[in-house]
This record gives sequence, structure tokens and C-alpha cells, in this order.
Amino acid sequence: MEPQQILFLVILAAALALFVSEKLRIDLVALLTLLALTLTGILGPKDALAGFSSEPAIIVAAVFVLSAGLSATGITDRIGAGIARAAGGSEWRTIAVVMPATALLAAFSHHVMITAMMLPILMRLAREQKLAASRLLMPMSLAASLGTTLTLFSAPAFLLANDLLKRSGDPGLDIFAITPVGAVLVLLGTTYMLLARWLVPKRDGEAPQGDYLKLERYYTELVIIPGSPWIGRRRGEFEQAFHERLQVVDWLRHGLRRPRQHAGGELEAGDVLLVRASPDEIASIKDEPGLALHAVAKYGEQPGEDHQTELLGEEQLVQAVVAPRSEFVGRSVANIDFLRNLGVVVVGLWRREGWLHGELSEMTLEEGDLLVLWGRQQNFEPLATHHGFLMLMPFEGREKPRRRAPLALAIMAASVAAAATELLAPQIAFLAGAVAMVLSRCVDIERAYQAIDVRIFVMIAGVIPLGIAMEKTGTAGLIADLLLAHAADWSPLALLLVMFGVAALLTQILSDAATTVLLAPIALALAQGLGLSPVPFVVCTAMGAVASFLTPIGHHGNLLILTAGQYTFGDFLRVGMPLTLGIALASAWLSRWLWLGGPLLPGAGG
Repeated sequence: MEPQQILFLVILAAALALFVSEKLRIDLVALLTLLALTLTGILGPKDALAGFSSEPAIIVAAVFVLSAGLSATGITDRIGAGIARAAGGSEWRTIAVVMPATALLAAFSHHVMITAMMLPILMRLAREQKLAASRLLMPMSLAASLGTTLTLFSAPAFLLANDLLKRSGDPGLDIFAITPVGAVLVLLGTTYMLLARWLVPKRDGEAPQGDYLKLERYYTELVIIPGSPWIGRRRGEFEQAFHERLQVVDWLRHGLRRPRQHAGGELEAGDVLLVRASPDEIASIKDEPGLALHAVAKYGEQPGEDHQTELLGEEQLVQAVVAPRSEFVGRSVANIDFLRNLGVVVVGLWRREGWLHGELSEMTLEEGDLLVLWGRQQNFEPLATHHGFLMLMPFEGREKPRRRAPLALAIMAASVAAAATELLAPQIAFLAGAVAMVLSRCVDIERAYQAIDVRIFVMIAGVIPLGIAMEKTGTAGLIADLLLAHAADWSPLALLLVMFGVAALLTQILSDAATTVLLAPIALALAQGLGLSPVPFVVCTAMGAVASFLTPIGHHGNLLILTAGQYTFGDFLRVGMPLTLGIALASAWLSRWLWLGGPLLPGAGG
């Protein structure tokens, strides 16, 4: 063994120890490894920094922004709600609908984002249909991870594997090259969870910590403004258009509750609708044509004195809890006159029990009521110490430009099409899509930057040099030669299973990207030693890094559902072991068929 190889193995062992111990963040470990390879002379500066301009790093960052655009415009929420409706009320039907749909979403987005989106939807569905949450969350999380095997850009592992193939002189893979394998894995996973769902324990689950501050619905008032397209249309049409977003509770005209609340009544300018809405809907209502928050329209546009003038010029939303024995208890919103006395406007209200009717301004406040206040930042500062409020909290609602949803969907589709048809290089296609999302205001620039997981970007850019060093020092070839010496008579199928299995075990302590970077060069050298195409060996290695479900720490999505589903470590091992074995065999068999000319059916020859 040469001195450079020994030095590289020392650096590799130190990096693995830091990755496993988690004493330092993974992105920092990747940067330290990069510096170590450079300072020891194993790599030059150009190779050491190649990861930051690499195709995988750029595509991953761009996909985060594209996913943020789909989320910001409400597309993912709408799809998630549609999935929940189609799931019905039975456990098997929910699994049969949720798993393929979740996998398809994860194929064009980030699987952790999809898991986070589906988590509250399934928790609510489980409560409403009296189903065990644990029976739904694990299949959903597994499907989100399996969905990353449907396209090349949905998991960093496949992007890194493809990057290695290109650097070795291979033409590389197109973005749907692994789709046949992924489709079979999704079908296999869905069938397995339907037949073996009895392996998953029945537990109701619990809300993640902090959810007591994340309320799902508030009462607020919407007003039909002059010139609104809703004037002359029926209330039933309004409710149908907003049935997934708002729940109409009451209908007022000229400050009085309408005696007839039927769906056939026609809306007029100035009508006020008392609705129950999510925080995002309250924050987004100003983007809806012909509608406005009643309190904002009533007070914000009226010229007044002092703080009332142009109140909404630098506005923000804040939540405030009415304190016990507060001076506000027993008084109505109008009687308190929040605008004149406190410089803010009440635009929403949440109450633990009971339904509210009538005009929001006439409602009598109670202890524990949570008010949504709209005003300038400087006006909230004195409220933080006001004895009438128990606490002030940020309002979690985010504006969603839903009218741009078709545009966001078109941008995503155009990016995928441009990459798939090779009209543009994949990294350019997705980068152009990310820029288009921002320029079209589907997602604002601040949210776009926030959506990019810098840790993953830096980690990918930092571990790519590790793979380059493994090739340059000949360490990959050395390990492959040792493997060949002991497995020269093994069939290609057995060797593909070995590469999948090693990756499946290593990814339980490392990320899928780090596992692929370490093992893919060995798979490449092994294939070259056998005189076979390297594609199936590299793909199977990446599949093992992505699609192994042995522990809850192997995938970030599993960590999201761990507490919510009240799962144990043994639950994942019991359910995941048979599934991972089936996935390993399917991946190796299909890879041999696609890229080595092996038989598709057992006993078919070839």
C-alpha cells in the first residue's frame, strides 16, 4: 500500500468517526475533510473545490427552490388534501392511496418536505376516521423515500452516482433512467405494507412538541369589496370555491346577521362573511381578488389621526392571548376600540370551545381567547408588557400566492422536460427553473434562500472530493481488487446484491450522499475489473444508500414521524428488514436486466 493511500485511509477513518459520532455537523465535517485532503497534497485546489460547482450540488439547491415554489403557491397543500379525501375512512384504502401518491410527489420534490406536508394531514385523518396514526405514518414515510428512486434528481445519491459515471468517461444517465426500477420498488413497497401492515403496531400517536401554538383554524371576517367578482354570485358558489381553505360560519349585511343563510342567496358589495381559516389563508387573503379582511378594510383605509393614518404601511400579524382577570374580559372588541387605544386591529380570533356567530367586533372576549392583531411593529412593542395580555407570539401564517399556482406548476414541468429531453444540461435546466420561480414571484427571494438546506448543499460539495481522492489514490481499485480476489467466481447478480447490502448498512450511520461517495468508486472499479458496464453496480450502490429501511435514523423523514407515531427502534427493524431484503433483490435483478442484458423473468435464460 502506497503512502498516499495510507494517508487517505487515515483521513477517511477520521471523517467516518466524526460523521458517526455527530460531535460536529455533517457539513462542517465535510469541509474539514476537504481541507485535510488539500493540505496533505492528496488533491489540488481545483479538485478540492470541484464539488461546489458540481452538477449534483447545483441541482439539489435548485430543486429546493422549485419545491418551495410549489409549496408557497399552495400546490402541495391542495394535492395533499386531495390525497386525504381519496383515502376514505379505511386503513387499507388509505395506505393504497397515500403511498403511490406520496412517492410520486417525492419524485419531483424533496422527500423530507413531502413527509412534513403529509404528517399533519394524516394525523388529522386518523383522528377524524378513528384510525391508528402509527399504521398510516410509517407507510407514508417509506413511500416518500421510495419516491426518490423514481427520478435521478430527487435524491443526492443518484446525482452523485451519475456524476461519478460521467467523470469515468461513461455517458451518464438521463433523469428517468432509474424510473423502471423505482416504479417496481414503489409497487413492491405498497403491496408489502398492505399485506404486512399488521407488523406495524397500533398507536394513536401524539402531536409534535410546539403544536399547541400552531392552531389550525381561526375565526376572521372577509368583506366583499366594491367591484368584486363575487358580487351577484351565490353563497354556495363561494363555499364551493373555497371549501378546502375556508369554512363559512355566518353571513352579515349592514352589520346584521342574515336571517336566511341558504346557499342560493346572492352576495352583495359590503357583505361580511365570518369564516374559519388557517393562518396561511388569513395571511394570503389580500391576494384574493374582490376580498379583504373586514377589519383592515374598515379601519386601514380610513384617514384618521396620529397612528390611524396609513396604519397598514408597515404591517405585520401577531397573536395575543387574553390574560386571566384581564381588563378585556367581558368586553367586546368594538367596546375596547383596539385601534384608538392600542394602535392595532383585531382581524382574527380563536376560542378553545364553542362556535362563534355574528360580527367579530361585537363578540365578548373571554380568558384564554387568542386574538390575531394587525398593526405596525412599533405598536406591538408596548403590548408585550400590557397586563391585559398573557403573551404575544409570532403569527405563523405565510402568504401563499395561489393565483400563481398554474405558473409554478408550468415552471416545474418545463424544468423537468428541458432536462429530460437534453434541451438544456440538467443543472442549467433546474437552475433556470429556480430563477423563474423567483422572478415570477411564485416564491419570494428570502423564502427561496430559506428553502435551500445549506447543510446538504455544503455536505454534497464537501464529500465529492472524498470520492475523487479515493479514485486518484487508487484506494477504490485496491479495495475492488481485494473483493475480486475473493468473489471472482460470483455471478453479477450476487455482486450487485453485495454492493446494495454494504450501502444499506453503511447508510444507517452515514447520509445517503456520503455512503454513495465512498462506495460508488469501489463499485465502478469492480465493474471495470469484471469487464462489465459500471452503471448497474453504481446504481445498485446508490439504491442501497437510499432505499434501506432498517432503522429510524437511516432517513430524515423517519425522524419526523418517530415521535408523532410513537414508534420504537424495533418497529422500524421489524417492518424494514423484510422490505429491504425485497428491495435489494428487486434492485439487483432489474439492474442486471436493464444494463447487463440479464433475464427479466426467472428461468428465462440470458
